[in-house]
Amino acid sequence: MKMAFISDIHGNAVALDAVLTDIKQQEADKIYVLGDICYRGPEPKRSLELIQSLDTEVIKGNADEWVVRGVREGEVPDKALELMNTERQWTVEHLDPKDLQYLKNLPTQLHLNVEGVDIAAFHATPESLFDIILPHADDDTILSMLMKPADATIYVYAHIHRPYIRYINGKVIMNIGSVGLPFDGLTKASYGLVEIEQDNIRTSIQRVSFDLDRVIQLYEKADYPNKDMMKAVIRNAKI
Repeated sequence: MKMAFISDIHGNAVALDAVLTDIKQQEADKIYVLGDICYRGPEPKRSLELIQSLDTEVIKGNADEWVVRGVREGEVPDKALELMNTERQWTVEHLDPKDLQYLKNLPTQLHLNVEGVDIAAFHATPESLFDIILPHADDDTILSMLMKPADATIYVYAHIHRPYIRYINGKVIMNIGSVGLPFDGLTKASYGLVEIEQDNIRTSIQRVSFDLDRVIQLYEKADYPNKDMMKAVIRNAKI
């Protein structure tokens, strides 16, 4: 069984197209989506429609929560709050009420058993959509913040836009990075593959090229409210 885990599309449907093509070429049996579908990109509606067309399990990310109810004080730096809510309002205006209801109703965790291997998947941590656990976090932090339930063998999360794979106490911790807004300096979409076959486990991070210039043009065409910053993120894969 080969599974693709994708997340953090952030309204970048161009990158999502490229990733879905690559997943098909990888002959994955199943795709799972770990949230952050629409917000901060030039094509929120098309991104959501592509995800819904997969007819698969989707969980909620912090950006999906923000689209539903707005960005609240204390969740982002004070100087960014007004602008981020302006971006959120632009996103809402490009979605339908049924889209907002879809995002609101998304679950927050995914628990799988594949050929006897338990997999726990979530957006940021099992208990929060917002907590940030970075690749260099110490083992104790990873154990206490991410490795729940304790009986899982593989833990998959997203949120930080910086992919990595670690092994602690014989278990796999995997961050799948971001499809639409990578932050690690590599201007390629990121997603994770997990393959389980006859008690063997293979995990990998896939990096996929997409048309950066096209995405930048779409920010311009859409007159996105924070387009200069977002174009720079696309161009440099850094925030």
